[in-house]
Amino acid sequence: MSEVFKAVDDPGSSDRARLNTLHWLSAFETALISRQPEVIAGLFRADCHWRDILAFTWNFTAVAGHDTVAARLAVAQERTQARGFHLPNGRRAPRYVKRMGIDSIEAIFEFQTTDGCGSGIVRLATSDTAEGGLKAWLISTSLDSLRGHEERLGANRPIGSAYSRNFGGANWADMREAAVAYRDRDPEVLVIGAAQSGLAIAARLNQLGLDTLVVEKWPRVGDSWRKRYHALALHNSTDINHLPYLDFPPTWPRYIPKDMLANWLEFYAATMEINCWTGTEFVRGEWNAGDCNWTAWLRHDDGSERMVRARHLVFANGVSSFPLIPDLPGLSDFNGTVMHSEGFYSGAGWKDKNALVLGTGSSANDIALDLNSFGAKATLIQRGATTVVSIDPSARLNEALWMEGSRLDDADLVVSSTTPTLMVEAYKGITKRMQELDKDLIEGLERIGFKHDMGEDGTGHQMKYFRRGGGYNLDAGSSALMIKGEIGLLQFDRIDRFVADGALLKDGTTVPADLLVLATGYYPQQELVRRTLGDEVATQIGAVWGFDAEGELRNMYKRTPHPGVWFIAGGLPQCRINSKYLALQIKATELGILG
Repeated sequence: MSEVFKAVDDPGSSDRARLNTLHWLSAFETALISRQPEVIAGLFRADCHWRDILAFTWNFTAVAGHDTVAARLAVAQERTQARGFHLPNGRRAPRYVKRMGIDSIEAIFEFQTTDGCGSGIVRLATSDTAEGGLKAWLISTSLDSLRGHEERLGANRPIGSAYSRNFGGANWADMREAAVAYRDRDPEVLVIGAAQSGLAIAARLNQLGLDTLVVEKWPRVGDSWRKRYHALALHNSTDINHLPYLDFPPTWPRYIPKDMLANWLEFYAATMEINCWTGTEFVRGEWNAGDCNWTAWLRHDDGSERMVRARHLVFANGVSSFPLIPDLPGLSDFNGTVMHSEGFYSGAGWKDKNALVLGTGSSANDIALDLNSFGAKATLIQRGATTVVSIDPSARLNEALWMEGSRLDDADLVVSSTTPTLMVEAYKGITKRMQELDKDLIEGLERIGFKHDMGEDGTGHQMKYFRRGGGYNLDAGSSALMIKGEIGLLQFDRIDRFVADGALLKDGTTVPADLLVLATGYYPQQELVRRTLGDEVATQIGAVWGFDAEGELRNMYKRTPHPGVWFIAGGLPQCRINSKYLALQIKATELGILG
C-alpha cells in the first residue's frame, strides 16, 4: 500500500530528530512502566493512532484516540512488560517527513517484551493542544521474534543443513531426500499450495524449527503461475516483490513475466529447503479434538493416497478457490468454445476468429490484449463499473513507500504500521492523484460507453482488491485499443441471450463469436474449506478475506475461530510481510504461549 507523503529530510536537522525521538521513547517507556493511563495519554495527540501486531495484543489491533490508546497500553503492559525502547543501529535514522498531510519526525525503534523482541514506528508532530511540544500521532508495535526461538539467520544460522538435527549423516542430499519423504514421521504443519504464499510461510516456519510439508496439486512448483495465460506478467515492480530471505536478482525486468516467476519459485523452494510434494492434492481433513491435530488425506497424481497428521493446516492457495461459472441464458445453445479464464493459455490459434471475453477486470483485459496480439477480434463484455488504473505511472504510486531508498524491512515496517482507518484515508488521497494522471485514459473510455468508477468511497482499486478481490483493471494497454476500436466493448445488459453463433442482443442483432472466455472470478476461499473440512468447520470459521468490523482482513494471517486452521494469501509483498507474523503465531501456539 502507499500513503500520501512528502519527505522533508534536512541533513542539518537529523541530530534534532534523533534527540527528540530518544527523549520521547524514554518518556514513553517510563509511562508504560507506571501503567498510569493519564501519564501515557500525555505523550499522544488526541487524534492519535496505535497499530499493534502481536507485540502487546497477540492480534492485529488498531486503536484511535489518546485516552483509548493509553488505556489499552496500560492494561496490556501488565503482561507484555515492554522495555528497552531504543533506536537500532543499521536501520533508517529518525527523519522529518510529511505523512497524511502532517509534518512529522518518523523513527524506527526496537524494544523487548516478555515474549521476545519487537520493532515499531513512531511519528511525532506538534501537539494539537495549547500546551505544545511534540507528541505521537501514530505508533506501531510489532513482534519480530520469540525469545529463545529466533530465526536461524546470520550468527544464529545452523552449522549444517537445517535438517541435520533430524537426519544423521554428513551428506546434505541424503538428508534432504529423507526430510522430504516423511517415511517415519508426520509434519507439524501442512501447507496447502506452493505459490508465493505457501512458500513464504514454509520458509518462515523452517527458520523457526517447525517441520513443514507443502503440498501442490500441479506437477511442478510454480505451475500455478506457469500454467496461466501466456502474456501474463506482474503488474507491480520487482523491487517490492521479494520473498523472505532471498531477493530477486537486480538484473531482472521491472515487471516479471509469469514463467520467470514460476521458475524462481521452483528455485526458491529448493534453495530454502522447503519440503514439497508436487502432484499432490489435499482432499479432506478431520479435526481430532482429543489430540489437537488434523488427519489429512492427500491424493497423488497416480491415484495413491497418503494420510498424515498435522497440528496445523495453512491454506495458502490464494484469495479465491474454484472457478465461478455464471448461469448465462442460452449458453448451452452456443456452438463455439467456452472456457473459464483459468483455462485460457494463449490467443494463438484464434487468428481471424471472433472472441468474447466476459469481464473487464485485469485478467479479462490481459486475455483480450493477448487475443488481439494474435490477430483475433476480441470484444470485452462489461457487467459492472470497473476501476481502470495505468500500471505506470498510476499503479506505481502505491510503491512509493518502498521507493524511499531504505532497507526492505524498514519499508515493510512503515507499510504495516498503517491502521485500517488511516489506510482508507491514504487510498482516498492517492486515488485522487491517480485520477489526475489517468484523466485522458478515463475520459477516452467513458466516451465509448465504458462504465468507470473509483471505488465505492473513492479509494480506488486497492480497496476493491481487499474488499472483493476484483472489480479493477491494472491496464497493460487494452484500454487504448478499446478507445481506438481495435478491441470491442459490449455492455452485458444489451445481451438477450447466447445463441449458436454468438450473443443475441435485445435489438435483434447478433455479435458473432467463436470463443467465449468467462473471466468471471472464483468462489471465495470459504468454499474450499467447506469442500475439504466440511460445512460445520466452514461455518465456524466464516468468511475469509474482505474486512471485518475492525477493518482487518477476515481470518487472514491470524488465528481463526477453529484451532489449527490458518490462511495466507495476497500479492508477494503481503506474503513476505505477513508470513512472519503468521509463523510467529503458529510457533507461539506450539510453545503454549497462545491457546
